[in-house]
Amino acid sequence: MTPAAYAQLGAMPLIMITGQKPIKKSKQGRFQIIDVVDMMRPITKWTRQIVNGNNIPSVIREAFRISREERPGAVHIELPEDIASEEVEDKIYPVHEIWRPYASNYGIMEAVNLINKAKQPLILIGAGANRYRVSKAATDLINKTGIPFFNTQMGKGVIDERHPLYMGTAALSDSDYVHTAINNSDLIINIGHDVIEKPPFFMELGDKIVIHVNFFPAQVDDVYFPQLNIIGDIATSLEYLTHHLDKNQGWNFSCFRSIKKEVDSHITKYFEDTRFPMLPQRLINIIRNAMPDDGILTLDNGMYKLWFARNYKAYMPNTLLLDNALATMGAGLPSAIAAKIVNPTRKVVTVAGDGGFMMNSQELETAVRLNLDLVIVILNDNGYGMIKWKQEGMKFDNYGLDFKNPDFILYAQAYGANGYRPNNDKEFQDIFTKALNSPGIHLIDLPIDYSMNNKLNKKLKEQANILKEEIASKKNEL
Repeated sequence: MTPAAYAQLGAMPLIMITGQKPIKKSKQGRFQIIDVVDMMRPITKWTRQIVNGNNIPSVIREAFRISREERPGAVHIELPEDIASEEVEDKIYPVHEIWRPYASNYGIMEAVNLINKAKQPLILIGAGANRYRVSKAATDLINKTGIPFFNTQMGKGVIDERHPLYMGTAALSDSDYVHTAINNSDLIINIGHDVIEKPPFFMELGDKIVIHVNFFPAQVDDVYFPQLNIIGDIATSLEYLTHHLDKNQGWNFSCFRSIKKEVDSHITKYFEDTRFPMLPQRLINIIRNAMPDDGILTLDNGMYKLWFARNYKAYMPNTLLLDNALATMGAGLPSAIAAKIVNPTRKVVTVAGDGGFMMNSQELETAVRLNLDLVIVILNDNGYGMIKWKQEGMKFDNYGLDFKNPDFILYAQAYGANGYRPNNDKEFQDIFTKALNSPGIHLIDLPIDYSMNNKLNKKLKEQANILKEEIASKKNEL
């Protein structure tokens, strides 16, 4: 159930096949029978029980078509025992490429007019833009127009975040440095935004113009109601916009440049802090420096996900795999296993909290059995750190969130993996570098210092307000 919901909300094509007791005739009554098809209905795009073996080829073909069609998602097929044993005709129905419709010329020109009239446009890269053609088209648009951009958590890496016009990631919904840029913008070109992702910003009536560029129309809610929808193949829409747009002398990005300096300084502030237990920012710096450009980092869900979303720069699409849709714990290690199977020659690392890792820690056996090369970094604080952060932010007592972990070194060894527990910054660097370049499964039990989490709750908002006042003052002087 959890993988189905994970894929459905995250727009990931997934085919799930489950078994069932015989449906034509059974000597066991209702033993072990529940209605799996109905259970799957709310969390899949399509669910179907096969009742005749001759329907298998067409059902399978339809399942693959539906799962891959925009918006991608989960599909479920139930195959009862007696149907599975039937002899069937050998038929294969190929799944042909679907050519997506293009946006109308009228809509494209309306977008061009709105963008040219704007004074401080911004580009937002969302989860739906995480397609290779879109990556190139969006990069071309930004390079030609010079419009700065930021992204959502699931839009990281669509455009190389070393780009000089990159403003940062909207890991929070409000009050981060990047939101100062958003608040100063009068128009946002929102490429591939999906409201299932946590909102990267809040719209208000009369606030700014938002152009929604996507495969499907915007789902309007209280915080997202774009004034213009450009619907069709995203890459093609961006190519048309790039053709009709040039750098505009009426645009003024001076305040965005000031904000970017603050963002870059803030993001790297603790990169060289060698205290131990380790700060998340320091961990991010070490991993980023060690990973090749195409190395894949997968994250479980916890407090560290926000730190990585804000501070880790992704250079290529799908090189930072995180979930900001269902955001369930336990996804980090399975995601890394899948990433390594699909990309056997690339470096793959997963970072998980101790709570999230223990949700699916038995998958160590899978990784070892498949002879994969993986590095697993467990951030050990003996508690559910993100909910502690939330309780603190809501001024609640710290309640019910502390637990004791097993000895992760012995745990890894029990599965046939390698286990390490560094005692200082230098030891971690040495262990991580060696593990990254060695075959096998390497689990690192790393003590983590979450004492700076409160900055995301308190001081960050204060600092962003100071920056906002400084920009307002400069505008008044002009």
